Amino acid sequence: MTASDHALELATLAARAASGKLAGDVVAIDVSEHLVITDVFVLASAPNDRQVKAIVEAVEVALNTVGVKPIRREGERDGRWVLLDFGELVVHVQHAEERSYYSLERLWRDCPTVPLPQDVLTSNAEARERSNDHYDGIDDSSFDEGDRSMPSTGSAVPGATRA
Repeated sequence: MTASDHALELATLAARAASGKLAGDVVAIDVSEHLVITDVFVLASAPNDRQVKAIVEAVEVALNTVGVKPIRREGERDGRWVLLDFGELVVHVQHAEERSYYSLERLWRDCPTVPLPQDVLTSNAEARERSNDHYDGIDDSSFDEGDRSMPSTGSAVPGATRA
């Protein structure tokens, strides 16, 4: 079983909306073989909380124009990892640090990626270049990763709690 055509169209629309707000590393993953509750994940990252929120808003507006509204929204208040559940599509917009730490691509590496349009891929390359330019010349020799332990809920999903 593969993702439905409708889910693939929504994923492309969401990816374009995210890249239009300068999201980095936009990726779509077909999870339909492993999950019955959704077909596609779209992952996108941003360097700061404000941009995470802007990307989330752009994705919601884009999908709303075709009559699709989120069933559920999580993590919006913190702006570090926002999950938009549209049913057959789930969009994860993460702060770059969370994206690296939780590495959803690694968790779902057995699933095929969904081909995205060239304009989204071009935007990904431009975002990486901007990120490299931003960090050039920064002395990170004294950088302290800090405590990266899980919150007390033990959950990697925003808003979820342990039973």
